[in-house]
Amino acid sequence: MTSTRTPESAPAREESKPPPQLPLWKWAWRQLTSMRTALILLFLLALASIPGSLLPQQGIDPGSVQQYFQSHKLIAPWLNHIGLFNVFASPWFAAIYLLLFISLIGCVLPRTFKLAGESRTPPPKAPRFLKRLPHSAAYVSPLPPREAADAAATVLGGRRFRIRRPSAEDTGDWVSGEKGYLREAGNLLFHLALLGILVSIGLGGMFGYKADKLLVQGQSFADTQSALDEFHPGRLVSGSALAPFDLTLKNFSAKYLMSGQDFGQPSSFKAGVSYTAQPGSPSKTDTIQVNHPLNVDSVKVYLIGHGYAPEFTVRDSRGHVVYDQATPFIPASTSTMLSDGVVKASNASPVQLGFMGVFVPTAVSHGNQLQSAFPAPDNPAVSLIGYRGNLGLNTGKSQSVYQLDTTAMTKVAGSPHLMSPGQTWKLPKGQGSITFTGYKQWASLQMTYDPGQIPALVCAILALAGLLLSFMIRRRRVFVRAVAADSGTGSVVTVGGLTRSDASGGFEEEFAELTAELSGSAGTENPSDSEGATGAEGAEGAEGATNQSETKA
Repeated sequence: MTSTRTPESAPAREESKPPPQLPLWKWAWRQLTSMRTALILLFLLALASIPGSLLPQQGIDPGSVQQYFQSHKLIAPWLNHIGLFNVFASPWFAAIYLLLFISLIGCVLPRTFKLAGESRTPPPKAPRFLKRLPHSAAYVSPLPPREAADAAATVLGGRRFRIRRPSAEDTGDWVSGEKGYLREAGNLLFHLALLGILVSIGLGGMFGYKADKLLVQGQSFADTQSALDEFHPGRLVSGSALAPFDLTLKNFSAKYLMSGQDFGQPSSFKAGVSYTAQPGSPSKTDTIQVNHPLNVDSVKVYLIGHGYAPEFTVRDSRGHVVYDQATPFIPASTSTMLSDGVVKASNASPVQLGFMGVFVPTAVSHGNQLQSAFPAPDNPAVSLIGYRGNLGLNTGKSQSVYQLDTTAMTKVAGSPHLMSPGQTWKLPKGQGSITFTGYKQWASLQMTYDPGQIPALVCAILALAGLLLSFMIRRRRVFVRAVAADSGTGSVVTVGGLTRSDASGGFEEEFAELTAELSGSAGTENPSDSEGATGAEGAEGAEGATNQSETKA
């Protein structure tokens, strides 16, 4: 029986060890601050902004949001559930730009420290074989090698190259020059400006606010929270932070195109207003137009919508006036301004009265159907359906002023009643009457205070400047080495150059001009050009002179 035994002198086989694994938090940080993640987050931010541009937004035009709910009763609640009517204030949109903000911080800060270190680092030493570089040339100078190198250093310094000369430990006479450090600075400025834009957006979200107010001609309001129709404050804003101004809508005018392909399209909207910036200050007048807001105490007042407000006078069965005012109707069609609205006479006795109506600016009959042929009030009319009963205002549930709850009401007539200005509809069985006395126009105003708007504009300009710097400036290096000529007098000067970017961007012409200037400073007019020397040796020389490092975008 035999047994095998491993000799003691045989070396033991070493098991291959797996590479050490990074902690989870470090791996996650690297993934978050990588270029791929930053690009994905930028794409997601752009993608998430699309619904905010296509769908009406609650903070900008609540009237259009309500119209969307009426026109798309099935899909609108689902869109509202995921915040698509208030995209830029939704939690998921905030999560995207906060992750992008963190990713940019983790990407930019290390590069900032690295750039600060590189700004103090001199150019590398001149390679020994400059003809191996992508661009090279040589000329004979009557000057000794040291003086020829000094002359080359003077020329490069005059062209604002950063210069490096041999130290006491170095041998030979050479000069290294580098230029274009602002390229990386521009790239870094762009990323820092992106951070600044995100910070500005955050400032606007925390310290800014938006508010909406619908005003009929002749109405006034004070900029207080109780007087506003909609108020969307920032995270750190309270009602006491509102600017203490008051404003009156004096008049409103709209003009429409009368001919051509765009017949009926609006050409101008103007809202004439008077306002006082502070209590007790003198009243001022101004005209608000689309994209021309009114600026009051750092608050911008925008004109975002308009419509018609028919004037009605309602009398109950006793003949008492229970309703007498202009009622804003909401446009159901912006092209014809055909508008819907309701009238609620809650003080009518013995039962309350309500009316659902349609206002038609230019009434025409088309197939026994009332339509509007033009958005201007050329032939105004209203079509009303009357109801009597309980309006449901005392149930404790909130109710829109633009909707009529007919659950506990009955119709007073079987068909709609068409009326022109000045006409009165006497309800059957002496239940009362309603008079269409005329119409006014209303304007929807938005008050916006955004302290991050100016910083965001400045950062956007800086981002554009950073892009221009990174695109227009080239990082390039030039090396000059002088050796004694074989004849014993003068020297042979070799010039080499390369760029630190993928595209040379005209460096060939710059290198030729620089070589001619260097040879002229040394008393030589005809340098022997060996530009474009590449190949295996050229790649080896370029690799030794480039000394580049990978950077994150």
